[in-house]
Amino acid sequence: MPFIPTNIPDLVVFEPKVWRDDRGYFYECYNEATFEAAGISNRFVQDNQALSTFGVLRGLHYQLPPFTQAKLVRVVQGEVLDVAVDIREGSPTYGQSFSIRLSDANKKQLFVPKGFAHGYVVLSDTAIFAYKCDNLYSKAHDAGVYFNDPHFKIDWQIDLDKAILSEKDKLQPKFGDHKPYIE
Repeated sequence: MPFIPTNIPDLVVFEPKVWRDDRGYFYECYNEATFEAAGISNRFVQDNQALSTFGVLRGLHYQLPPFTQAKLVRVVQGEVLDVAVDIREGSPTYGQSFSIRLSDANKKQLFVPKGFAHGYVVLSDTAIFAYKCDNLYSKAHDAGVYFNDPHFKIDWQIDLDKAILSEKDKLQPKFGDHKPYIE
């Protein structure tokens, strides 16, 4: 199977089979039956895409009930460092982070289940980041946690003095002061 477990339960890397020839490449980035065979049966209802330049850091975000979201994330063009943090209270990996480089070259994707704060930073000149969500976005249920909280020990792999952040992300609460994720 093209699924690789991570050190955090339910957080899974998807590495699709890529067919290459002199014309280019082809791969299936999502197939419901393939994902269901791996135990991922989320019904995706919204696709999002973002274009960002080097150093743009988006996150760490999550949605509160009843608009919690699982995501399947990938990079269409460029490269990012993608990060997920387990915020499921009571989880044995609560507060732990996982990071992976996603790029148009490696075609890897990350399945981020509900109960995770998620973010990424662009490592290439530009990047197009795409993701499927299993619930609709609700601004009223939007939440986050500070991207550089020392508890997470995230190496963002860029000089953070050069990171480009939204005002919202600069002001996110520290871990422990964030809105609790309770499903």
